Amino acid sequence: MKNIVQAVLMAATVWALTTSALASDKVLNLYIWSEYIPDEVVADFSKKTGIKVNISTYDSNEAMYAKVKLVGKGYDIVVPSSDFVGLMRREGLLLPIDTKKIPHFSLVAPRFVNQSFDPNNGYSIPYMWGSTSIAVNTELLPKETITKAVDLWKPELKGRLIMPNDLREVIGIGLKTLGYSINETNPEHLEKAYQQLQKLMPNIRVFDSDSPKQALLAGEVAAGLVYNGEAFIANSENPAITYIYPPEGFSLWLDSFCIPKGAEHLEAAYAFMDYVLTPKVSAAISEAMGYSSPNTKAITLLPEAMKKNSIVNPSPEMVAQGEFLDHLDADTLKLYEQYWVQLKTH
Repeated sequence: MKNIVQAVLMAATVWALTTSALASDKVLNLYIWSEYIPDEVVADFSKKTGIKVNISTYDSNEAMYAKVKLVGKGYDIVVPSSDFVGLMRREGLLLPIDTKKIPHFSLVAPRFVNQSFDPNNGYSIPYMWGSTSIAVNTELLPKETITKAVDLWKPELKGRLIMPNDLREVIGIGLKTLGYSINETNPEHLEKAYQQLQKLMPNIRVFDSDSPKQALLAGEVAAGLVYNGEAFIANSENPAITYIYPPEGFSLWLDSFCIPKGAEHLEAAYAFMDYVLTPKVSAAISEAMGYSSPNTKAITLLPEAMKKNSIVNPSPEMVAQGEFLDHLDADTLKLYEQYWVQLKTH
C-alpha cells in the first residue's frame, strides 16, 4: 500500500507555494485521528515546502475537543467530525477560514459544502467522508447471522462485538434500531435508546476507534460497528470480512480540517490544507486509508476496483439509507454524554 501511495505522489504535478509567505512559518502542528493520513503524504508535503509537521493523534472527537478546550494552544489544524465542527464553532474554539487562500477548495463536491453545521464553510474544509456500519467476519459467523442492525443484539454474539469509542456512533445505532434519527433530540427517545443499548453491552468485547480492523483480522471479535475505511482494509486482507448497510439506516460522517483559535502557524495550515486537496494527493490518501474523498477530481484518479467498491464508494441508493451526523444543542449533547458514561461504567 505504501508503494502505491509513493507512486501516486511521485506522479503528481509540481505543487508550488510562495516561499516568502512561508519563510517564518516552517512548522505545522497537526492534531488528527489515529491512522488517518499516510506518512508518505506528510513527508512529501515537508519535502516540497520545508515545513516540519508534528503529528499528535486522538481516538475520539470527545478527546480532541476536551484537549483543545483545555489547552488552548499547541495545534494548528484539528480534524473534527461534522457535529463537532458545529459545536466548536458555536463555542468560539475555531478561527475563521478564508477559502480564497485554498485554491483547491473549488474541487470539493457541492454536497459537502455549506452544510448546516458550518454555513459557507467559514470554519471547516472537508477532508474525508464515509460511513460507520457493520463489519462481519463470515469465517466466524454464518452470513445470515447479521443482516440488519438489530441482529447485533443476538445472544450468540455475547462478548464477540467491537464498537467505536464514540458516543454519537454507539448511541446512534441504538436510535436507528428503534426507528429514530441518529440526530435525535427527544429525551424520551434517547432514554429508550439507552435502555436498548444496556441490553447490547454484554455482547461488546471492546470499544476501539484507533484500529478496530486489528481485532477483526485477529479473530478476537466476530463483528461490530466500524468505520468504512477500517472495513475496507480488513476486507482487502481477508475477503471473508464483509461490510453491510443495514435496512434500519446507518451513520454518515464528514471529517474536516479546522484551525483552532490558538493556532500559531496559519500560513503553514493553509498550505497544508491546499496541498491535501490537490487531486492526486487526495486520491493517494483515499486509496491508502480506504475512506471516500469529497474531492471530485480525486475520485476519477482512483483505481477502477476501488471506484466500484461499495465499502469506499457506496451507490447513491446505499447513501440514501444513511444519515449524516449533525451538531446537537448543548443540553441534548449533555444528555448523550450522561447516557454514554452510564453505559460504560455500569
